[in-house]
Amino acid sequence: MFVGMDLLMNKKNLKLGIFSFPLTKSNATPSKNLVHILSSIASRTYLLTSTDYLDQIDEYPRVRTYSINYTLEFNSIKKIVKYLQRELRLALLVKALNKNVDAWVFFFGGDKYILPMLTAKLLGKKIILLKGGSSIKDALSINDLFYRATLFSLNVNFHLSTYIVLYSHSLISEWNFEKYRHKILIAHEHFLDFSTFSVTTPLPGRPPLIGYIGRLSGEKGVQHFAQALPAILADRQDLRVLIGGDGQLKESIEASLQERGVTAHVDLPGWISHDDLPNYLNQLQLLILPSYTEGLPNIMLEAMACGTPVLATPVGAIPDVIIDGKTGFIMENNSPECIAENVKRALDSPDLEQIAKDGRRFVEENFSFERTVENWKEILQSVE
Repeated sequence: MFVGMDLLMNKKNLKLGIFSFPLTKSNATPSKNLVHILSSIASRTYLLTSTDYLDQIDEYPRVRTYSINYTLEFNSIKKIVKYLQRELRLALLVKALNKNVDAWVFFFGGDKYILPMLTAKLLGKKIILLKGGSSIKDALSINDLFYRATLFSLNVNFHLSTYIVLYSHSLISEWNFEKYRHKILIAHEHFLDFSTFSVTTPLPGRPPLIGYIGRLSGEKGVQHFAQALPAILADRQDLRVLIGGDGQLKESIEASLQERGVTAHVDLPGWISHDDLPNYLNQLQLLILPSYTEGLPNIMLEAMACGTPVLATPVGAIPDVIIDGKTGFIMENNSPECIAENVKRALDSPDLEQIAKDGRRFVEENFSFERTVENWKEILQSVE
């Protein structure tokens, strides 16, 4: 805790603003979680977001939502114009809510839009920036033409923030946040409904199926998993493979599978809805997450809650959750060779069933709604 500060939590009517823009398929669930957590603490919560996927955010009696349209543009000029228009509209909404909000929590997109955060700062509001991932590494992994503009926005908003919330202390060095160490706090918005994400099919009763579920994009390393499949299937010809998700690499991955002659072994169901996830996870013997960069992946926690062992790279907050050979499996890197070697190691492990049970127990103990809310109460008590 930070010493010598007035406590926001001492105010009987704490009012919070949440900025999460835009909503997408992949961030709707964590945004929904954050709204649920903070609205259970604050007397009133105001959400600034986009109109897309808004139906996935539950309506809470103490939450008021303000949304604007978000259109994905591919023309560079139009992209810049639309971005500037959104900057202005969002900043005006922050200004309009001046008397209603004591402090702002900026989440997805919060580090890329300068005017909304600058407006909040000029109005004297405390700003908490919750970092769900490394925007710099994400931009590099997809060869974003606007990388330099993104980098400028990030640096400005990191300085404007009163506090920066990360998922793990290890991310301070991994994401080069050493110069912001004095303003970093540790928390997350993750919690699970253990009645939904539960073990319905014990591991020994599952088919020989392994897979990846997530966004089909460069930073996720899924292309390397596809490249590893010939070696994996040569060792285990009985295996089937699931690659669930959608994204810019979909056609490239399909072509890669065709080129390597493994298409007949792979199921590609496309995007898997959150409601359908427990069913898919209860079919897998192993979930593979070969990411280049991560924060704290929801799918990892959801898989563990379903009794599905996870094999992942040691990035982000993953090593805080997966202890190799205890609660899951860690692979040194995401090269196809390393993935294939570690898939074999995991599937051949005599302790696989116990590892699945210990993984389930770990998330039950650390990712309940109640525990996450208490963590955020401590965060808010650190803000003057």
